Amino acid sequence: MTAAAPHTGPDLVKTPGPPAVSPPPAGRRTLRRFLPRFLPLTPALALLLVFLAGPIAYCVLIAFTDLQLTGQAQESFVGLDNFRRAFGDDAFLNAVWLTLVFTVVSALVGQNTLGLALAALMQRASKPVRTLTGGVVVTAWVLPEVVAGFLLYAFFRREGTLNAVLELLHLPSQNWLFTLPILAVSFANVWRGTAFSMLVYSAALNEIPKEITEAAEVDGASGWRRMWHVTLPMIRRSIGTTLMLNTLQTLSVFGLIWVMTRGGPGGKSQTLPLFMYEQAFQNSLIGYGTAVALLLLLVGSLFSLLYLRLLRTEV
Repeated sequence: MTAAAPHTGPDLVKTPGPPAVSPPPAGRRTLRRFLPRFLPLTPALALLLVFLAGPIAYCVLIAFTDLQLTGQAQESFVGLDNFRRAFGDDAFLNAVWLTLVFTVVSALVGQNTLGLALAALMQRASKPVRTLTGGVVVTAWVLPEVVAGFLLYAFFRREGTLNAVLELLHLPSQNWLFTLPILAVSFANVWRGTAFSMLVYSAALNEIPKEITEAAEVDGASGWRRMWHVTLPMIRRSIGTTLMLNTLQTLSVFGLIWVMTRGGPGGKSQTLPLFMYEQAFQNSLIGYGTAVALLLLLVGSLFSLLYLRLLRTEV
């Protein structure tokens, strides 16, 4: 008996399949996912590069030169001389100190505290009172800076409204723009910028569940205890954001102070923006003034990083 030969018909012949397609490299896959998201942002990024990054880079270049507006044929590279000159200049150090005072008094304390107080009071006020208060405060905010400066100048000047009210009350009057100029411009900035803080805090307070505050009230917590232990912890992120934005806005205030005092008398209200303007455009020292501007930009960046760090570490 012989063994049967194996069947080798066409039904058992293996036909070659389609070649396996290897997946694209990881870098190409990432590029394919990234391009559809990046392309819509291209016009905005181009505008930022042209109108923001470009001027900043040019300012950085100028800050290391002795460029002047007049009396100079060609500028030269001076390295860090402009920055050394700034830190050795008593007028610059005075401007740094006044900028800190102006920022702390008008932004960190004034606008923040008054805005929170107005927002809390408006939560309990009637609708007509809320409408009237909000309209008055927001009107001060939307006024152009120059117009607000003239109004506050008329309020604080020797023959102004404040002294007229003090004389009616038989209280001593004084020339506020001469004796206390930095406090006068700080109050002006508080009057003009409180509306932003009030609007932010009003929105934040409206987001607090009423059940929480009612439970604290039932437990016997007074108004101050509820504010300190309940309200403030729940709106802490809004507080941090408001502080950061108020600080950055206050560091760049120029028109308000220029209209009211022009940095005087004797530099008693000359903050860094006014000092920078004086050096660059009145003394024609563009390189030195630009170096001061970069230092001001560095101060604002440090404040921003500090606030962002505090917000990120919150639980």
